[in-house]
Amino acid sequence: MQPIGYVSTEATEIPRSWTISDVEGSLILDPAYREGLTDIEPGQQIYVLFHFHKSKKFTNEFLRIKPPVRNRKMGVFSTHSPFRPNPIGLSVLEVTGVDGNVIYVKGLDMMDKTPILDIKPKEHPP
Repeated sequence: MQPIGYVSTEATEIPRSWTISDVEGSLILDPAYREGLTDIEPGQQIYVLFHFHKSKKFTNEFLRIKPPVRNRKMGVFSTHSPFRPNPIGLSVLEVTGVDGNVIYVKGLDMMDKTPILDIKPKEHPP
Protein backbone atom coordinates (compact mmCIF):
# COMPACT_ATOMS: atom_id res chain seq x y z
CA MET A 1 0.00 0.00 0.00
CA GLN A 2 1.07 3.54 -0.71
CA PRO A 3 -0.03 6.48 1.45
CA ILE A 4 -2.39 8.95 -0.21
CA GLY A 5 -1.32 11.75 2.12
CA TYR A 6 -0.38 12.53 5.69
CA VAL A 7 -1.70 14.13 8.88
CA SER A 8 -0.70 17.63 9.86
CA THR A 9 -1.24 18.81 13.43
CA GLU A 10 0.54 21.11 15.84
CA ALA A 11 -0.73 19.12 18.84
CA THR A 12 1.96 17.55 21.00
CA GLU A 13 -0.44 15.57 23.20
CA ILE A 14 -2.42 13.07 21.14
CA PRO A 15 -5.31 11.17 22.75
CA ARG A 16 -5.22 7.38 22.51
CA SER A 17 -8.56 7.24 20.67
CA TRP A 18 -10.67 9.46 18.43
CA THR A 19 -13.60 8.73 20.78
CA ILE A 20 -12.13 11.11 23.37
CA SER A 21 -10.27 13.57 21.13
CA ASP A 22 -10.97 17.20 20.28
CA VAL A 23 -7.56 17.68 18.60
CA GLU A 24 -7.72 19.60 15.33
CA GLY A 25 -5.52 19.30 12.30
CA SER A 26 -5.62 18.50 8.63
CA LEU A 27 -5.29 15.62 6.22
CA ILE A 28 -3.04 16.72 3.38
CA LEU A 29 -3.58 14.50 0.37
CA ASP A 30 -1.43 14.11 -2.70
CA PRO A 31 -2.78 16.71 -5.18
CA ALA A 32 -3.41 13.87 -7.64
CA TYR A 33 -6.37 12.84 -5.43
CA ARG A 34 -7.96 16.30 -5.17
CA GLU A 35 -10.93 15.45 -7.39
CA GLY A 36 -11.68 12.49 -5.13
CA LEU A 37 -12.50 14.91 -2.31
CA THR A 38 -15.54 16.20 -4.20
CA ASP A 39 -18.66 16.00 -1.99
CA ILE A 40 -16.78 15.83 1.33
CA GLU A 41 -18.34 18.64 3.37
CA PRO A 42 -18.00 20.33 6.76
CA GLY A 43 -20.01 18.57 9.46
CA GLN A 44 -19.59 15.19 7.80
CA GLN A 45 -17.85 12.33 9.58
CA ILE A 46 -15.24 10.31 7.72
CA TYR A 47 -13.40 7.08 8.40
CA VAL A 48 -9.65 7.49 8.04
CA LEU A 49 -7.42 4.45 7.69
CA PHE A 50 -3.82 5.12 8.55
CA HIS A 51 -0.48 3.45 9.15
CA PHE A 52 0.84 3.18 12.72
CA HIS A 53 4.26 4.07 11.34
CA LYS A 54 5.87 4.63 14.77
CA SER A 55 4.60 1.45 16.46
CA LYS A 56 6.87 -1.30 17.68
CA LYS A 57 7.06 -4.47 15.62
CA PHE A 58 4.23 -6.79 16.63
CA THR A 59 5.15 -9.87 18.67
CA ASN A 60 3.06 -12.36 20.65
CA GLU A 61 3.61 -10.27 23.79
CA PHE A 62 1.05 -7.80 22.34
CA LEU A 63 -1.74 -10.40 21.92
CA ARG A 64 -3.01 -9.46 25.39
CA ILE A 65 -2.38 -5.95 26.66
CA LYS A 66 -3.59 -3.70 29.45
CA PRO A 67 -5.14 -0.55 28.00
CA PRO A 68 -4.55 2.58 30.10
CA VAL A 69 -8.30 2.93 30.72
CA ARG A 70 -8.81 -0.66 31.94
CA ASN A 71 -7.68 -2.54 35.03
CA ARG A 72 -7.08 -5.84 33.24
CA LYS A 73 -5.40 -7.28 30.18
CA MET A 74 -7.50 -7.62 27.05
CA GLY A 75 -7.07 -9.20 23.64
CA VAL A 76 -5.46 -6.84 21.13
CA PHE A 77 -8.47 -7.02 18.78
CA SER A 78 -10.77 -5.69 21.51
CA THR A 79 -8.62 -2.57 22.02
CA HIS A 80 -7.45 0.55 20.23
CA SER A 81 -3.82 -0.49 20.73
CA PRO A 82 -1.35 0.78 18.12
CA PHE A 83 0.56 -2.52 18.47
CA ARG A 84 -1.15 -4.77 15.90
CA PRO A 85 -0.20 -7.60 13.54
CA ASN A 86 -0.89 -5.23 10.63
CA PRO A 87 -0.19 -1.69 11.89
CA ILE A 88 -3.37 -0.16 10.45
CA GLY A 89 -5.43 2.33 12.42
CA LEU A 90 -8.99 3.53 11.95
CA SER A 91 -10.42 6.82 13.20
CA VAL A 92 -13.73 8.60 12.76
CA LEU A 93 -13.09 12.31 12.27
CA GLU A 94 -15.37 15.32 11.90
CA VAL A 95 -14.73 17.40 8.79
CA THR A 96 -14.49 21.11 9.61
CA GLY A 97 -13.50 22.26 6.12
CA VAL A 98 -12.07 21.32 2.75
CA ASP A 99 -9.70 23.42 0.67
CA GLY A 100 -8.21 21.91 -2.46
CA ASN A 101 -6.39 18.74 -1.45
CA VAL A 102 -6.66 19.46 2.31
CA ILE A 103 -9.38 18.22 4.65
CA TYR A 104 -9.56 20.07 7.99
CA VAL A 105 -10.66 17.75 10.78
CA LYS A 106 -11.42 17.49 14.48
CA GLY A 107 -10.97 14.41 16.68
CA LEU A 108 -7.44 13.43 15.67
CA ASP A 109 -5.73 10.57 17.47
CA MET A 110 -2.84 10.48 15.01
CA MET A 111 0.56 12.09 15.26
CA ASP A 112 1.88 14.72 12.88
CA LYS A 113 3.13 13.14 9.63
CA THR A 114 1.10 9.92 10.10
CA PRO A 115 0.62 8.31 6.65
CA ILE A 116 -3.01 8.16 5.48
CA LEU A 117 -4.01 5.02 3.58
CA ASP A 118 -7.65 5.71 2.72
CA ILE A 119 -10.71 7.84 3.52
CA LYS A 120 -14.33 6.72 3.42
CA PRO A 121 -17.59 8.47 4.37
CA LYS A 122 -19.20 7.31 7.60
CA GLU A 123 -22.55 7.79 5.89
CA HIS A 124 -23.11 8.27 2.21
CA PRO A 125 -24.28 11.74 1.20
CA PRO A 126 -27.90 11.95 -0.03
